[in-house]
Amino acid sequence: MDIKDQVVVVTGGGAGIGAALARAAAKKEAQTVIVADINGDKAKSVATDIGGESFRVDVSKEDEITALVENVEKRHGPIGIFCSNAGFVTSAGLEDTNERILNMWEVHVMAHIYAARAVLPQMIANEGGYLLNTASAAGLLTQIGSLSYSMTKSAAVSLAEWLSITHYHQGIRVSVLCPQAVRTDILVNSPDVAGNEESPEWQEGGVASSDGILESETVAEACMEAISEERFLVLPHKEVQGYIEFKAGNIDKWLNGMRKFQDKLFGDEPLPGDAMKKFL
Repeated sequence: MDIKDQVVVVTGGGAGIGAALARAAAKKEAQTVIVADINGDKAKSVATDIGGESFRVDVSKEDEITALVENVEKRHGPIGIFCSNAGFVTSAGLEDTNERILNMWEVHVMAHIYAARAVLPQMIANEGGYLLNTASAAGLLTQIGSLSYSMTKSAAVSLAEWLSITHYHQGIRVSVLCPQAVRTDILVNSPDVAGNEESPEWQEGGVASSDGILESETVAEACMEAISEERFLVLPHKEVQGYIEFKAGNIDKWLNGMRKFQDKLFGDEPLPGDAMKKFL
């Protein structure tokens, strides 16, 4: 898809990858870039910089995403590209509360469903549209240290696959972004790791500590290229492709390697899941 002249919506657009996506779309001469974020001030700041429009939106609320889509369509016309991007991280295993797990499920999975549900009717009627869903390398591999992050990001990848299969014949194209570590606000804004942002178990996908941290602008450019090429999987860290192939070729060997990597990360510290001892 040609990004030029498209109406582009970016959720989680107030900082990090989202802000970089908004700026990259503006540079590609999108007709209008809509910056949506739960932090309305940050969304407004980014939108002002690029000559776009901002909305305060909590993506875990379906009615707010629906209202966003309706407002954008009324003010700017059909949405051509919807980037569903908001996210956060937590540190916990089975001992995590249902409330926290469900909150992450709402943001990382249901928000993508809400967005697709709201925007696809108009896109299908116009015989085409694009969904860019942000997941993580953790969705293809796993996230050492967080049950809910691993689970929800895996579900996000599966959802993107389903959307691509189910609606392709209606002109809908889908890409899913699966980076490892990216220099963003996701750690600063996450309740369990604020002040401990360099902790290695929080590198995306459980393997990024050896593969480097990318700037959000680099990730956004990879997304723009994928949209232009209508390519499903966006892997800014090229190493991830090899990890996927290794995992698919020998899952038991891969699991053993991840166990060893977990031991290396934590050393003498309690391993993820040790908090379950309080239930025993």
